[in-house]
Amino acid sequence: MLTDDETTVRKVVGWWRGLQPDPEKQQPGDRAALARLRRCTSVTEALFEPETQALVQRCGARSDAAMARLALAAAVLVHVRDERREGSVARQVGVSKLADTDQIEALCKPLRFRKLMDAGTYDECLRAFRRLVALAGRKVNVADLTEALLKWPREGARDDGKGEHIRRKWVYAYWNAGQPRSGPENISNV
Repeated sequence: MLTDDETTVRKVVGWWRGLQPDPEKQQPGDRAALARLRRCTSVTEALFEPETQALVQRCGARSDAAMARLALAAAVLVHVRDERREGSVARQVGVSKLADTDQIEALCKPLRFRKLMDAGTYDECLRAFRRLVALAGRKVNVADLTEALLKWPREGARDDGKGEHIRRKWVYAYWNAGQPRSGPENISNV
């Protein structure tokens, strides 16, 4: 994959937008490609699709892990129907406290979110993220989801530092805990 994560995310989002029908822009999209990718039950199946291979070439992926991550993104993103441009996906499906009560509510219940956190293989991620997109009403921040999909799987990762960082970021957002400051902090100042 390209070394610049932001550039890769932009290319994937552009690929996704190109597949989507948009009557306002008179863009027919590619409904057949969307349907074929939606039916894929594994990342390997998604790799067989010409649209996935076009995405792999667009992003300049050469390694097996990079191609598999892009296939994962392709197979999940085709389930997104509309784009939210603001906010994180984890915050969208995360916990919110009901007014004047101690009860909490979430589109994605904590147990299901925990299963998402534990997803490590490409196919586990495929199933978990597809469920998450469905729970979010198929309308999510595509760039945020893409960034997570490209870093999330533990399978094939030489250094899982980026994956751990994105998973922690999602946990904070899910529980509405904000984002931690970077840099060293003295624990006694907490």
